[in-house]
Amino acid sequence: MDEETIQNIIDVANKTDTKQAGTFNSDEFDTNIRSSRVSWLNEHEWIRQRLYQYVNHANINVFRLNVFDMSTVQYTEYHASEGGHYDFHHDVDWQRNDGFDRKISVTVQLSDPSEYEGGEFVFTEVNSPVPEESKQKGSVLVFPSVLGHKVLPITKGVRKSLVAWFEGPQWQ
Repeated sequence: MDEETIQNIIDVANKTDTKQAGTFNSDEFDTNIRSSRVSWLNEHEWIRQRLYQYVNHANINVFRLNVFDMSTVQYTEYHASEGGHYDFHHDVDWQRNDGFDRKISVTVQLSDPSEYEGGEFVFTEVNSPVPEESKQKGSVLVFPSVLGHKVLPITKGVRKSLVAWFEGPQWQ
């Protein structure tokens, strides 16, 4: 993703209130599982459309999943001063009962690697390494939402990212 778009996303995010992030179906915050700040950018259609371009390209060429141009968009900050991290998880809410599931996840690195230390993105599956260049500002990582992953603790600075989940009919 280009520098101008990244800055526009950060500018939009800076105009929204961030709050402590939770996890699926929980009103409680467990900082042992997740420590980050988030805001929702769902009303910014241009951001969602840009992300869908990446997802659609990956889906046509790799995944071939039944997915709609339908998503939620989350801006996330991991702060070293708050022990920022997100332990192993997947992005599918198996308790959801509206006929839809998250199928494809996308994450965009908004911070330059010189702005923070730690915070590597890691998949649980040994045969699914994360490319080294995924830490570069503007890198886009698209993956199936069922794939387990985590963000390692931030040890210095702030890591900013944009995350979205594109949905389709329930997994069968």
